[in-house]
Amino acid sequence: MKRAAAVLLALVLTLTVAPSPAQAADASYRSLTSAANPDWMSGLPDATSLAALSVPGTHETLAIRGGAWTQAQENHGESAATLTAQLTAGIRMIDVRARVNAGNSFTIHHGATYQNANFSDVLNRLADFLAAHPRETVLLRLKQECTGQTGSCTDATGQAPFADIFDSYVAQRPGLFWAPSVTRSAGAAMPTLGAVRGKVVLVVLNGPYGGRLHQYGLAQFADWKDGSSTYVQDEYNVPNVGAIATKRDQVRRFLDATSAGDPTKMYVNFASGASVFATPEAVAGGALGVQGVNPFLLTYLNEGPEVHTPVVRTGVLMLDFPGGGLINRVIAVNTARLARGDHG
Repeated sequence: MKRAAAVLLALVLTLTVAPSPAQAADASYRSLTSAANPDWMSGLPDATSLAALSVPGTHETLAIRGGAWTQAQENHGESAATLTAQLTAGIRMIDVRARVNAGNSFTIHHGATYQNANFSDVLNRLADFLAAHPRETVLLRLKQECTGQTGSCTDATGQAPFADIFDSYVAQRPGLFWAPSVTRSAGAAMPTLGAVRGKVVLVVLNGPYGGRLHQYGLAQFADWKDGSSTYVQDEYNVPNVGAIATKRDQVRRFLDATSAGDPTKMYVNFASGASVFATPEAVAGGALGVQGVNPFLLTYLNEGPEVHTPVVRTGVLMLDFPGGGLINRVIAVNTARLARGDHG
C-alpha cells in the first residue's frame, strides 16, 4: 500500500478505529530534548568519510500535525522550530516532504496535512544552526509529497517543475548546500566530513512516487525508490501491532548488514512504519505489550559480545519520536569507532 492510500484509509477509519495505546516516554522514545549534542561532529577527524558515521536521523522530520496516524515527531514548535530542537539534540539527517505551492514555493506536508512550516523555514533553521555550529553537517532527503490522489495533497497548478523550484531555493542560499550534491546533471561521490562541515548535503531528491529526480544527491543512491533499495531499508507498511516484531527484525537485519557492510557506502535504515492498525507512535514506542522499535534498538545497541556481534557502525537510523538516550547511543558508536583507530 502506498503512503497516500494508507493515509486515506486512516482518515476514513478515524471514527471507528481507536489508535493503539502507545508506551510512555522513556530513554528511547518521546524524550528528544533530554539529549543535547549540538557539536558532536566537531571532534571527529576531517578525513572521516560520511559513510563511516553512525547518524541519528528523523523520518518525516516535521510531521507534528494531523493526529495519531499522521504525527511522527514530537511537537517542539511550528515554522520548523521542531527541526531546531532535533538538531540541538543531535539529529543529523532529516526527511522533508514538500508540496508545490503558489509563487513557485514549497510548503511542508505529510500527506494532505500541512505541517505549519514552509521550506524557507527549514532553510532558515538549517542556516542558523550551521552558522552557530560550523563543524557540523546536516544530511537532507527531500521528497515531492503530493501525488494528487485522494488522501494525498495536490500541487498548485501553473507552477514550475519541482526540480526547478528547488534550484531556485539553492540559488537564494549561496554556500548553504554542498555544491556537488545539488548539481542536477551528476551525482556526487561520498565526501569526507571535512569537505562538508557547515553545509547541508542533499542525499537524494525523490519524486512523488519514489525514484530519484535527475542526478541530485549522492551517486550511490541512484536506485532509491519508494520503499527499500540497495542501501535503504524502508519497509514502512506495518499492518498491525503484532507486526511490529517483523519490523524490529527488518531493522535489526539491516543494522547488522550495515555494521559488516561496505565501509565506502552509506546505509539508511528506517525504523519507522505505520498502517491503519499500527500508528507511528505504536511502532516506535510499542503498544499492547509489544515492544516498539525504539526501545528494541536501544537495548540491541547496548548489548555486549556475549549476546551478539556488537554494532560498530549504525549508518543512518531514521527514527520516529526518538528519545534522548537512543540519540546519545547512536552518536556514541562514533566515539567507539575512533577509539579503535577506524576513521573510515
